[in-house]
Amino acid sequence: MSTQTYGWTFDGSAANRLRDKSAIGRPMGEGTLLLAPAEVLFCHHYRNTPLPSPDWLDSVLENMPSLLFEYSVLEALRVPGNKVVLHSNFDVFNVECDVESWGVRWSSDQKPNTSAPTSEIRWFHSSDLLNHSQLLEWANRVSGKNRIAEVLIVDDEFSVVTYRVKEVNPNGDIPCNNLLGELANIKGGVDVDGGRIYPAENWPHSQIGIPIEGGIFVDSNFCTIIDDKSMDEGASVLVDLLMRGLHPRPGFKYGTEWRCYDKIIGEDHAPFLVTLPSKVPSDWGGACLASRLASGVNKTWLIPVENGPNWKYLTVIRPPNDARWSSPNRR
Repeated sequence: MSTQTYGWTFDGSAANRLRDKSAIGRPMGEGTLLLAPAEVLFCHHYRNTPLPSPDWLDSVLENMPSLLFEYSVLEALRVPGNKVVLHSNFDVFNVECDVESWGVRWSSDQKPNTSAPTSEIRWFHSSDLLNHSQLLEWANRVSGKNRIAEVLIVDDEFSVVTYRVKEVNPNGDIPCNNLLGELANIKGGVDVDGGRIYPAENWPHSQIGIPIEGGIFVDSNFCTIIDDKSMDEGASVLVDLLMRGLHPRPGFKYGTEWRCYDKIIGEDHAPFLVTLPSKVPSDWGGACLASRLASGVNKTWLIPVENGPNWKYLTVIRPPNDARWSSPNRR
């Protein structure tokens, strides 16, 4: 194994087997592979190949301080048998992938030479910033190729968890014809802390407000809509949810802005939890927590992403049990 400026060449007897059976590395001629640093570590630990030199890891870490985190991600993917081709080797298998994808994955029973990839992958440290608008764009580009957009998150314990990201189009069955016009015609009301109380008699829509003693309570976002003021972020998202036939209710007990029903309350639980863009967790650690909390109560966590005058919705969800790539148990 010799060091190159862009990788490490491996010309041992196992090179052809690593290439043909595991899709590891970049072929450089018969019996020779060019391995990325994370692949060097994986082959050392799981394919019994030697490191390039005793001080190799220390020297590489000087230029690649994130290497051990990246290796943990590759390990989590490959130990269950997945085949993973890194971005620098996409051309070897004639695979077109997004420029932001770190790698592509095939399941253990597929061959990169004859099968289309199952997913495209990005990985992040748990402290990395969450850019939900860019993430939505990437997820849509990946799903446009009929692939899963997978993200793997690694923490300071080098522990890895897997999520999937995609656009969700939440819609409900609740009629919303002329909803905004009827809201604009609402008059009167008594201002109270946090909103306003209106008489319950002839109240136009059950989607709007909360029945209480003395009438119907509406919060400040609804007041903005009723008063036909310039809509802020909260009112704008709320209007979009209403026009989708959803019934928003406060999501305080779930740690979000709203829980949204897609049917009349009482027929089923609220399938969606919606946060405000300004209150989305700033890093991946917070996003993982929010997603897990939502899945724990059988709901889907939605992040509104501005799309001109409208809104799109991004979700970060846990995959099925058989696709939750995680770090192997360590002693």
